[in-house]
Amino acid sequence: MKNLIKTAGLAIAALTVTVAFSHAAYAQSKVVVITPYLAQPGTQFYVEGFKEAAATNGWDVNVVDTAGDVAAVISRIEDAVTQNVDAIVINVDPAQVAVGLEAASSAGIPVVGMDSGMDKLLVTNVTSNGYAMAAQTSTYVADRIGGEGRVVMFVFDAFPPVQIRGVVADAVFGNFPDIEIIDRITPDVSDGGIADSRAKMEALLTANPEAGSISAVWAAWDQPALGALQAIEDAGRGDEGIVIVGIDANPQARDAIAAGGNFEASMAQDFVGIGSAAADAVARVLNGETIKEPVIYVPTMLVTSANAMAQ
Repeated sequence: MKNLIKTAGLAIAALTVTVAFSHAAYAQSKVVVITPYLAQPGTQFYVEGFKEAAATNGWDVNVVDTAGDVAAVISRIEDAVTQNVDAIVINVDPAQVAVGLEAASSAGIPVVGMDSGMDKLLVTNVTSNGYAMAAQTSTYVADRIGGEGRVVMFVFDAFPPVQIRGVVADAVFGNFPDIEIIDRITPDVSDGGIADSRAKMEALLTANPEAGSISAVWAAWDQPALGALQAIEDAGRGDEGIVIVGIDANPQARDAIAAGGNFEASMAQDFVGIGSAAADAVARVLNGETIKEPVIYVPTMLVTSANAMAQ
């Protein structure tokens, strides 16, 4: 009996040491977050949410910004593989960095998408439902202009979560025979997107000087919407009733919507929530779990002047 108790005691002690060692190893995990879009407010909030969650787990997190250079993400992923990190998080089109993802896969390093795109080389992608957001905002525009008028679209097909929004908006507007898309603009986003969107909207206003010649602006994210708003106001055409909508509901957009001008609506994404959910996905895979969901959606909400200042 004494030997049995002694054996059981040794087993429990060994299990305790093993669990403690596993927890310590997990807490010391090294994770790298790689993005070319850190100039975007939404990405900044993703990263904030991720880092807050990572801090509670005791992870060593390194955030790498390639400043708009998508191709550079591949070499940064390869650097992370060489450094033998425990996990990688990307905020970029996975199809454009496939070589890097293959290197991570070969090294057995899990990669999680944070508002990225679905890909077989990713453990999962944590994002908002871009299909639903685009459907809601484009329907808002169509309803506001009574199903007829001339609409300007700001899109960005190089990034899957935003590209999806443009495709859905195209489909919604295409269902209204009296809505004409007069331009589908892809702005330069190297500085965030506001300045170039403003310049392109100014040119479009000059080319369409008559009141009523532009009915609405639909933007796949808030920066172009804000740039368009600035151009419209500076041109003295704010009283023409040009409806502007965006997606993200960042603080600057909320302020503009609350002011009750042309910028009428946006979709609030839980950016910090996406970051923390991405961290949760990393934690799950580091703990040995197989994540079955190829995409994890975080809820969104339509923001108008009625709730723009609500938290």
